Amino acid sequence: MTIQWFPGHMTKARRQIEQKLKLIDIAIELLDARIPLSSRNPMVDDILRNKPRLVVMTKADLADPRETDKWIAHFAAKGLASVAVDANTGTRIGDIASKAKELLHEKRERQRAKGMNPRAIRALIVGIPNVGKSTLINRLAGRNVAITGDRPGVTKGQQWIRVGSEMELLDTPGILWPKFEDQLVGYRLAMTGAIKEQILNVEDVAFHAIRELSGRYWDALSKRFGIEQPPADLDDPQEIVRVMEDIGRKRGCLVSGGRVDLEKASGIILRELRAGKLGRITLESPDDL
Repeated sequence: MTIQWFPGHMTKARRQIEQKLKLIDIAIELLDARIPLSSRNPMVDDILRNKPRLVVMTKADLADPRETDKWIAHFAAKGLASVAVDANTGTRIGDIASKAKELLHEKRERQRAKGMNPRAIRALIVGIPNVGKSTLINRLAGRNVAITGDRPGVTKGQQWIRVGSEMELLDTPGILWPKFEDQLVGYRLAMTGAIKEQILNVEDVAFHAIRELSGRYWDALSKRFGIEQPPADLDDPQEIVRVMEDIGRKRGCLVSGGRVDLEKASGIILRELRAGKLGRITLESPDDL
């Protein structure tokens, strides 16, 4: 299966972002802490050009903290400031404003030297669908000003949101890019919920999820679903399907003749992965690079 999802509103969203850039002091690029590489839109570098940027890894409560630390070090080596946050609980949310101030410190000091009183920082929030933009904005604002939903495509337009007296945020719809050069990127986005479910073959996505989880987090997979025998060979499709069937049997996904309903089992696998029921999992590491 080839995964691709680029509805028309994403083209419009990119155009709107480019039109507003002259008003922006800093860009806050949101990444999913479970897939920091795959959730980086390669178009963002072209869109933002030379704007100061802060990388915020969302959903850190669902990600492997050891890998998150590696990603923070990786971005630092690339010259990018980053922070990992949990918008649901507010963990490290305060670091966003403080780091934004650090990145703009010299510019604001130059303004003060000229007798200017720097206005509130204007920050652009940008990221892929379902990365947690609206949840983060509501947490920063201290009130429900952005529509949230555990599905991609909830935010449809731009809006300015005041955060205290020192920051204004421009919320934008999530944007993907027209073509995934590496289909593994598409699968990881699908696994974590960034792509509209209705266009996916859930069995195919779950197959790739089981393959990745078996290689990286077999103990967590085994414990959650009560299965014992890992795939003998991750490159053998029959072995991956066997694990999916084992999970289906454990969860009662059976049809006539005792066969496993793989579509039903696949839905369970993906829902529990996305909800963090398997524990804190990261599907890609700087070590892979």
